[in-house]
Amino acid sequence: MKKKKIIVAITGASGSIYAKLLLDNLLKLSSQIENVGIVMSDNAKEVWRFELGNEEYDNYPFTFYHKMDFNAPFASGSAKFDTMIIIPCSMGTLGRIAHGISNDLISRAADVILKERRKLIAVVRDTPFSLIHINNLKTVTEAGGIICPANPSFYSLPKTIEEVAQTVVNRVIDLAGLEQESYRWNEE
Repeated sequence: MKKKKIIVAITGASGSIYAKLLLDNLLKLSSQIENVGIVMSDNAKEVWRFELGNEEYDNYPFTFYHKMDFNAPFASGSAKFDTMIIIPCSMGTLGRIAHGISNDLISRAADVILKERRKLIAVVRDTPFSLIHINNLKTVTEAGGIICPANPSFYSLPKTIEEVAQTVVNRVIDLAGLEQESYRWNEE
């Protein structure tokens, strides 16, 4: 299997637990991954500190890029990053992507992924959706993106908040094309 080059973008939507669990899982799946580049918005750092009570995002052994670093390799299609996961994805970020507004590294990287016909996974967390949100979800989907709402499943009978959130992260990992052990419906 070809190793993946993955961009992880973390925005200021509520749901830092999803980003943390994804980063934890990417560490465990490192044999399938060539490179992970991470970009966080300022709001993402604030929300992480508020929701998780720490700044442990700094402790991951991945390469972090400033939100305005247009020299990051994945700001160009020539770097051949094949997957971008925005987790959690704010509706503001999704709106900028839907309308081609590349005013920071997150929206530029998403623009590159879409124009190169590679895999963009947006883990949207807001609810309810306004008609503007729905239209932006539709636009990104029509452009080739995958909208993966942060809607947990319960058929695995999760017992903790982390286990509930992990059901979403498991779907994201599957969508990214990584192999993992996880609960599968009606399999023994």
